[in-house]
Amino acid sequence: MRAPRGLSRLLLAARGWGRLGAMARYSTEQRGRPNSPDYRLYFKNADGKYISPFHDIPLLAASKEDKEIPAKRAKTTGSEIATEEPLNPIKQDIKKGKLRYVANIFPHKGYIWNYGALPQTWEDPNHTDTITGCCGDNDPIDVCEIGSKVRSSGEIVQVKVLGVLALVDEGETDWKIIAISVDDPEAHKIHDIDDVKKHKPGYLEATVDWFRLYKVPDDKPENHFAFNGEFKDKDFAAEIIKSTHEHWKALLHKKADGGTINCTNVLVSGSPFCCSEEDARSIVQSAPVHVNGDSVSPEVIIKVFWRCIIKS
Repeated sequence: MRAPRGLSRLLLAARGWGRLGAMARYSTEQRGRPNSPDYRLYFKNADGKYISPFHDIPLLAASKEDKEIPAKRAKTTGSEIATEEPLNPIKQDIKKGKLRYVANIFPHKGYIWNYGALPQTWEDPNHTDTITGCCGDNDPIDVCEIGSKVRSSGEIVQVKVLGVLALVDEGETDWKIIAISVDDPEAHKIHDIDDVKKHKPGYLEATVDWFRLYKVPDDKPENHFAFNGEFKDKDFAAEIIKSTHEHWKALLHKKADGGTINCTNVLVSGSPFCCSEEDARSIVQSAPVHVNGDSVSPEVIIKVFWRCIIKS
């Protein structure tokens, strides 16, 4: 059986320093029914104001960037950040009208890390990456958090950046940041990509295999990588993050064409897309009321039942 794609996605605040308590200031509010097309997970800051996790959560934790961007400061199941919806809630990923699932890539079951994204980053689909030769995938930059704790959907986690993998996914640049939560028991001894190789042998090789094969069950070809699948170190990763952050700033100030990306935000000073707290509240309240209980796709039920018959 496949796990729904993305509901385990995190929002991850980059960098390995700063007060961990700062991450606890965010909360979430569910709308709609879990594991259904209308499910949404909206975000609030410490003041209880609805915000966009894509645009309103600072990229850098406990740094001067918190004061600069935004100026008014305050990833299993599958959902994705709804980049095309106002306030960008987490939602169940859908493709061709059906709930989307992550295949089990033997010997793995679902994601093999906590899978998330860095806020205030954007891989510009109109920008050709000089390294990969491909344009961006029109999403925030993805993160594979390799800590021992299984995180909850929508959890904000402060991480230490370790390295990066250059995935080329269906002709698009799709960088994968490797990071570890700063509160992980092994964080004190893992500082760069070579430390991952030393303390978690085989993990990076498994990561390459996972990304190479994860679309094959959907009758798609294997993915490819720049640098022949070699991981680059934390300094290289930091430059990639900086670049995607600059693209995001251009997006939020109408200096780049975001196409269908929804830039509605509450806290980004000077952004023409900034809305009022009342408007943000109306956006959330217009979504379906939260209903307890999971709604499981009939397709999934049939697959489970069929496999039970096979095993018997």
